[in-house]
Amino acid sequence: MEFLVITGVKLALILFIFMTALAYLQWVERKVIAHVQVRMGPSRVGPHGLLQPLADVIKLITKEGVLPPHVNKFYYLAAPFFAVFMALISISIIPFGTDLTIPAITLGGATYGPWKTMMELADVNVGVLLILAVSSLGVYGIALAGWSSNNKYALLGGLRSSAQMISYELPMSLAIAAPLLTAGSLSLRTIADTQTGFYFGVIPHWAIFQFPAPQIFSFIIFMIAAFAETNRIPFDLPEAENELVAGFHVEYSSMSFAAFFMAEYANMVTVCSVATILYLGGWQPLFPASLGSDLIAPLLLAGCGAICLYHGLHPARPFDRITLPVFAVVFFGLAGLMAFPPTIPILMPIFWFLAKLLFLLFLFVWIRATLPRFRYDQLMGFAWKFLFPVALLNLLITGFLVALAS
Repeated sequence: MEFLVITGVKLALILFIFMTALAYLQWVERKVIAHVQVRMGPSRVGPHGLLQPLADVIKLITKEGVLPPHVNKFYYLAAPFFAVFMALISISIIPFGTDLTIPAITLGGATYGPWKTMMELADVNVGVLLILAVSSLGVYGIALAGWSSNNKYALLGGLRSSAQMISYELPMSLAIAAPLLTAGSLSLRTIADTQTGFYFGVIPHWAIFQFPAPQIFSFIIFMIAAFAETNRIPFDLPEAENELVAGFHVEYSSMSFAAFFMAEYANMVTVCSVATILYLGGWQPLFPASLGSDLIAPLLLAGCGAICLYHGLHPARPFDRITLPVFAVVFFGLAGLMAFPPTIPILMPIFWFLAKLLFLLFLFVWIRATLPRFRYDQLMGFAWKFLFPVALLNLLITGFLVALAS
């Protein structure tokens, strides 16, 4: 019974935090792209546009869901939710930190607990294989959307997506296989644990630095393939506006339209989380605690609080005098919480995991703001003529070095 309660609570927390994060990931993307292009970005709804995601959700919910008469209704309606469902399955098995111990509580003279739980919904010993399998099924949502719409542009978008995702799954799988050889496990938690420690007390034991086969090239191959797998610029050919109007979701509106974007951002979080665990040590710090790794988070949050407080005292806009000091109090409170000794073993692994995850997500946004998209022949040629041979060569070299070292 306790297991079911804890699992239910974790499921509710994951869904709430994850859905909120997806909404604000779009806000961050719009803000970053605006700053790259020397614009303001969302700034009208709420302080600094922070309520823009809520406004977008309300707008999409209240919009009329148009069902075109020429579509195949069952597959048309099922496609977006199938895509979201596959994305949510993947994120449920990703560990975001070390085990969490919940202290015992006393109610009515009876003591309950303590409980020890994992920072993921389920620890699957073949987690890497499961994520690969589920992510490959995600293409069915896009393919069904293109086929069931009975629209030539949607069909072309669905066909492009199917060919693209199948093509780039091969180099991605080969890139993933390389760190698996050095880790010797398919469990995401075990892979992260094998990257504990430091070389010479300074260099982290992450897969990209790991002896005998550093996985730097494997990491680059994985990230390139991840851009293509998530249909992001410069690989967003399935929804190229200048060629296919809106691609596979041209006939969708309201929440069905939003579901595809939700699946896209969920897949972004998934591939960045997998990259963090496979190559960047998961929740392992960048440098040891003896050199002050536990001070990074409190100092960073306190610095953000100081910046907010300064601009609140010298406001550029009238409402900054109210909102920025509130943000400053929140940042100072989080800094104090991160520096509180009993919470350090719990919060510090989560901080390092999220820091790496956010860095990779920023890379996705940065690339979108700066690069144009490829032509379709360039996209497919790059996968089969360059990325696949390089990934295969990297795997062979890794296997040779691991065998030589053993």
